[in-house]
Amino acid sequence: MSVGIPSMSQAQTSAAATLVDQEARRAYDDLWRRTLSRISGDLNRLVYLASMRDYNSGRYHHAGLEASFGFAAASQALEVTHREIFWKLAQASLEQLVQELELYIQNSGESAEELLATWRGLQPYRIALPLSIDPLAAHLLLSNLKLGLEVLHSRRRPHPSHP
Repeated sequence: MSVGIPSMSQAQTSAAATLVDQEARRAYDDLWRRTLSRISGDLNRLVYLASMRDYNSGRYHHAGLEASFGFAAASQALEVTHREIFWKLAQASLEQLVQELELYIQNSGESAEELLATWRGLQPYRIALPLSIDPLAAHLLLSNLKLGLEVLHSRRRPHPSHP
């Protein structure tokens, strides 16, 4: 493992430590039970959690969680879970990320060619990262996602036959 990047167990311990509030812990459990367990793949979960964050304020919103547990607990549960999923993906191998990308493409409803072209060009996955994360880990994940996209692009591109 690279120097300077906390391990998954460190990230989980840190995440668990931030959920000392009982309502936030209940919101976290509810989020996994009712929502995230139904989303296949950690990249899909990362994108979903990022979509719960207001891009102007950085605050997380989820109407169902807020109604049941209050804004603070819901927001904390979303933020902690977003970071957890990020760390899991940051430590994934390139082949695991390629599989995550394939699953994301399958679930997107878009053509693989169009999605690959858009993601390779615009890099919209950059906004899926949590705020205030370790810059080295962020760079690692972004680089590996970029490589994963190139792997998929290469696999889909017709290759000329060699004699």
